[in-house]
Amino acid sequence: MSNVTASTGPGASTSARTGRTSGGKSLAALTAALLAACVAFQLNASMLSPVLVTIAHELKTDDASVGLSQTMFFTLAALFSLFLPRLSDIVGRKRILIGMLMVMMLGSIVAALAVNLPMLYVGRAIQGVSGPVVPVCLLMLRAEISDPKKYGAAMGLLTAVNGGIAGIDAIAGGWLATTLGFRSVFWVIAVVSVVAVALVLWWGVESKPSAGTRMDWWGVIPLVVSIGALLMALNEAGKLAAANWALVIGGIVLSLVAFVVFWFVEKRIREPLVPPKYLRQRSTWALLVTTLLTMTGVFAVVNGLVTSLAQNGDAGFGMQADLASLAFLTPYAIVGWIVGPFAGRLAPTLGYRTVLRVGLVGSIVATLIMAFVGVHSLPVLIIATVLIGVCYAGIANIMLNGLGIVLSPADNPGFLPGLNAGAFNLGAGLSFALLPVLQVVLSPAGSTSTVGYSAGMLVGAAITVVALAVSFLIPKPATAEA
Repeated sequence: MSNVTASTGPGASTSARTGRTSGGKSLAALTAALLAACVAFQLNASMLSPVLVTIAHELKTDDASVGLSQTMFFTLAALFSLFLPRLSDIVGRKRILIGMLMVMMLGSIVAALAVNLPMLYVGRAIQGVSGPVVPVCLLMLRAEISDPKKYGAAMGLLTAVNGGIAGIDAIAGGWLATTLGFRSVFWVIAVVSVVAVALVLWWGVESKPSAGTRMDWWGVIPLVVSIGALLMALNEAGKLAAANWALVIGGIVLSLVAFVVFWFVEKRIREPLVPPKYLRQRSTWALLVTTLLTMTGVFAVVNGLVTSLAQNGDAGFGMQADLASLAFLTPYAIVGWIVGPFAGRLAPTLGYRTVLRVGLVGSIVATLIMAFVGVHSLPVLIIATVLIGVCYAGIANIMLNGLGIVLSPADNPGFLPGLNAGAFNLGAGLSFALLPVLQVVLSPAGSTSTVGYSAGMLVGAAITVVALAVSFLIPKPATAEA
């Protein structure tokens, strides 16, 4: 089917020659401001991971209850990502980005002042509004940088933040929580958010390609209900034996019904959030399916199975949580941060789809090495995790985010990045609902067998193979490659 690429925006060709935006500001300064915004958002995710135990201790509650605050943040982030990029097309991307950063700052302050769990939940939920910061930043860059190579490098730099800020964020979060308490982490996020707001205000350039279009709130409601119900069902399924399966089935049914309603609404409304004709195009569904399958196959392998095996004293290597993070997650984030800009720079030359497939193949090979050798050898497991950091965090993740931007249609550039963000979150939830099941069933607590870990990794590799196959259906982004 035909493919339409995103508009590069007025003045883009001039800015490519002069190094300045259509508003006369430096492209380097714009990139720095958007990078600050992406860093501020990422801190909400990665900086909090090592702090959950401290939060539970200081609020006198249990780890599971505190963990629910993470679920709330990621769920709200996924839901707001569905429609805020499109709203930014209409009312202005700079305006929406500043609004998200200010709401993030407010949520950070509420969480920092939290005296109980409900207050913490409110703070994290407010922070979740900032979910589509990265897609909106990429749309702003796309509107100002017409040169494919320059845009690819900048895109890689911004998107690499998704894998963590070179591992420094997690280490800093743990140190702050241990030294000053968990509240200090939220105050740091609030301060970084203020800096990001100031930089975007000063160096950001406004763009609203769909000005004058009416926002399709009637379509937003059933879409948010559909994805929200499915995410909650997946989160519940991830509890395994403790899951309420009636709630899981009910969530899936509600999700399907809401999506049918969404489909009929979009067919009848004059200015739909997601025109049905675009949903039928390969540039939409092939990308979304590839993203969903990639996340399902990879995400829980590193963030679930590997870290669990490292800390398992019976079947694994008996490492402490902080040492496991330092040995696995920090190198994973660092190599992703380093490789990301180079992958983005190569994409316009070699092709986004070609670079994506290199990343997927590398991820499959690394996962197979883990499943057959890494489960028995700590050095091999670390090396394989670093390889996934290069191939997924540094390459595949960058390409999937980038394709969401460059494959979007000119008359509705925000819809595909929003749906793609939803696919990322759904894939992450599905990954944790599926892969750890095999590990728990085949390698139960107290068992010295690594069969469960290997089985989970092999299933992850198989799903990633399917993602690789579907990626061949993604059309070429016509104006984004040199």
